[in-house]
Amino acid sequence: MKKGFFRFASHFPCTARELYDWHSRPGALERLIPPWENTSVIKRVGSIDPGGQVVLKLHAGPVPYFWHARHIENEPGVMFRDIQERGPFASWTHTHRFSDTAEGGLLEDEIEYRLPAHGALPRFAGSQVEKTLKRVFAYRHVTLAEDLLLHASCSNKPLRVLITGASGVLGSALRPLLTTGGHEVWTLVRRTPDRKRNEIYWNPAQDELNLSGLAPFDAVIHLAGDNIGEGRWTREKKKRVIDSRVQGTGLIARTLARLAVKPKVFLSASAVGFYGNCLDCCMREEDRAGADFISDVCALWEQSAKPAEDAGIRTVFMRIGVVLSPQGGALQRLLATRYLGFSKGFGDGSQYISWIGINDMVGAILHTLANDQLEGPVNIAAPEPVTNGVLMQTLARVVRRPLLPSVPARLLTTIYGQMATEVLLGGCRVSTDKLQQSGYVFRQTILEPTLRRLLGLP
Repeated sequence: MKKGFFRFASHFPCTARELYDWHSRPGALERLIPPWENTSVIKRVGSIDPGGQVVLKLHAGPVPYFWHARHIENEPGVMFRDIQERGPFASWTHTHRFSDTAEGGLLEDEIEYRLPAHGALPRFAGSQVEKTLKRVFAYRHVTLAEDLLLHASCSNKPLRVLITGASGVLGSALRPLLTTGGHEVWTLVRRTPDRKRNEIYWNPAQDELNLSGLAPFDAVIHLAGDNIGEGRWTREKKKRVIDSRVQGTGLIARTLARLAVKPKVFLSASAVGFYGNCLDCCMREEDRAGADFISDVCALWEQSAKPAEDAGIRTVFMRIGVVLSPQGGALQRLLATRYLGFSKGFGDGSQYISWIGINDMVGAILHTLANDQLEGPVNIAAPEPVTNGVLMQTLARVVRRPLLPSVPARLLTTIYGQMATEVLLGGCRVSTDKLQQSGYVFRQTILEPTLRRLLGLP
């Protein structure tokens, strides 16, 4: 029965061996899964050597299905091959080939596949598969090229890195970026830890964290914290938001300060909410905290890291903007209404949004980790913030859905109270000069192409 054949090839600014090594490291598959695909790795056995297995959970609309893949051949530095054992195709063989050329390392992705009832399907079925594969592999190769350039610019020795919040949207993207760069990543968890998976137990509410007996860490990245943008801010919610940041950050900072061999750097998450609702003013790191609840939270969050600073550890407060990813956060919530359309704005839509794409977010973290000159507060957002109205209009244009009337401010405050006033109707425009002057080069600086890439839309 006739089979389909697909090939996608690109040159990269590295050797064939470096390309192969990147693919052989943990996290390579996660880095290459396009963000618009609702796909997750749920099981992994072994490596890319023959016998290694991966199980993916995918979705056809709301319906989940599973893809079982097995590696069958591996020639280090030259090629490796995997096949579908169970999944949507009648057969699937994916060969990754690596070679050196005058233009650099060449990666050739070759796929031989057969659809169910392949011979009886109309020709356009194969065309649709080709179109989908071309979109996916274009994303994969561009992301790989950008990751390789980023790692080359942060070319320090492999680091031992400890992360909190590794299962969140940001942590889930950061961890594979680090591991594909050759870094060793450990995570803090609040359940029984699995040392084979580099997990360490902690419980901020009970002040429990023990790093003794472990090899020293070079860096610690603290991302954990209760989601501030969900639901009304009741008294209990506010307490939970503050405690989740102050207790966790303080526990880590004190623990690091007491270590005989301290990490060289501590990156602690904060947010551009530090500045409060600043209308159209462009806020810089030296500006004072605002007068909002979010401002108080961020100020307390950053103050909690003082023991690490006092112990001589290079401490960076990552004042993070609105991270765009269809996998979670603000963009995922906005996309939930895509089948109806998008509101023209929240309130009058004039509030500024300091946004950043997920790949630039994790790229900026790695850059900050490697750059010894960065310390104290650092704004991490794209250099071209937009208003809420522009964001909604751009999203509607990209997704090709209608613009609906604006959501009245009074309705939002009736439903969400203070949270609506500060998060949905408030805004912040920040300068990213400090980050850019330190040498970080953004992958995407303009909103529309960023959204198109995140959503896989041409």
